[in-house]
Amino acid sequence: MTSETPYSNMSSSTARMFAAILFTVPALALSLPPLIPSIPGVTEPLTSNAPPLPILQIPTPPLESPPFEASNIKPKKIGYFWTASGDSLHKDFLATYSLDDDTFGTLLWVTDVPSSGNSPHHLGPSLDGKTLIGGGLLSLLKTQDTAFYFDTTDPYHPTFKKSNRGILSSIVDEIRAKPDGGFFITYMGSALGTSPGRLVETDAEFNIIHEWPESVGGLLNVLGEQFSPHGLAVDFEKNIILTSDFIVPLSILKPSLGIQRASTLRLWDLPSRDIISTIEIPDGEGIQDVKFIPGNPEGAALATAVHLGQVWIIYPFRKDGNGKQGVAKLLYDLGPKARDTVAIYSDITSDGKLAYFTLTTANHIAALDISDLDNVKRLDNPDEDQPTIGPHYIKVTPDQKHIVVTDYFVQTGDIGLINTPADYKALYIDILDDGSLSFNRSIDFQREFANRGGAKPHSAVVFDLTDPEAPIYY
Repeated sequence: MTSETPYSNMSSSTARMFAAILFTVPALALSLPPLIPSIPGVTEPLTSNAPPLPILQIPTPPLESPPFEASNIKPKKIGYFWTASGDSLHKDFLATYSLDDDTFGTLLWVTDVPSSGNSPHHLGPSLDGKTLIGGGLLSLLKTQDTAFYFDTTDPYHPTFKKSNRGILSSIVDEIRAKPDGGFFITYMGSALGTSPGRLVETDAEFNIIHEWPESVGGLLNVLGEQFSPHGLAVDFEKNIILTSDFIVPLSILKPSLGIQRASTLRLWDLPSRDIISTIEIPDGEGIQDVKFIPGNPEGAALATAVHLGQVWIIYPFRKDGNGKQGVAKLLYDLGPKARDTVAIYSDITSDGKLAYFTLTTANHIAALDISDLDNVKRLDNPDEDQPTIGPHYIKVTPDQKHIVVTDYFVQTGDIGLINTPADYKALYIDILDDGSLSFNRSIDFQREFANRGGAKPHSAVVFDLTDPEAPIYY
């Protein structure tokens, strides 16, 4: 499916002139104070009673967070969960938990951000493990900063570092750390939540330095066809980037003529940050995720097509019959229960042999043996009732023995079209010797944070400090 934009029918000269004008806009980060400052005893009633509006919301200050009981233990395995307050009134927060076997689920710390209603989305670590960044999916609706940075120098007691927002883009999604410090981040929408979004780049101080593409050719590419980057994979050795286009964020909010889904990925040249080509998955209608297969000699990646309920393999260096670089082929159909499940997110073990997929509205986690890409084997029973409701974010733990899954995707409430069921748990699932899964432990965020109206954990990062000389941050 190809989505036209207002620029699709422009003449070549007009389009190039328009792109050149956009090219002159510098990419600088903004960080703005709230439009309505918090005044104790004055603004609390406004925050609690503000009615929902279409799209933009009243930028009320957050309610102060209630106290919490923290443990002073120092586990070797730590889970960080980027979490929304259930009532959307209290401050959103990062919850830090022990993942050690003997103290699993013990709360270590809660780190608030200075705003609420962000709908915390993806979370990612810097390569040195000293910083986490969490994005806000709906921060734009309250005209708030959209990216939140946490200092994890003390891994047991993270502190809030700073926040910022782009100028040309919003709706923070996937995050990948750069070797020299800083991050690449997909911003799925424009500053207004429309297409095109951007691939945002920060420096080592986490200041936004670019909102790619910036070249005339790249801008023509994203202005000519829907560019809503959600998934992000970066191969620093092969010098390529893949982004996958999901949905136009504004289209999920009322009033809407329907959700605008994309069926494309963009292949980028890493050194220049230029788009090489657009790769299409026919009728994919929502390519939510893309990840490179570790150790694959061709640099292949897996991409999820939500409408189809399928996993596709992307060969970034192969060329199609017309000589265009980047080829997509169907790898595995996850079956009828996987179709139109709103979201399909994934992770792959570090040896490139096992892949796991969350099928959000199917309440299911699929497991594939991809050690032989010509003979993929399914390891789960697609008809099994699994103890999960609304699984979305999934991460293989650094020791490759477990997966962490958060049972929450997106709930826009009365203002939007996406409200997926969830039980708001963080699942810690064992990976058995054959690659299949065993469900046995979880953290119930609704119970843990009942004094905030419950809590909605969207994403997770795991630190494994078992070997102090070689800690792993993922």
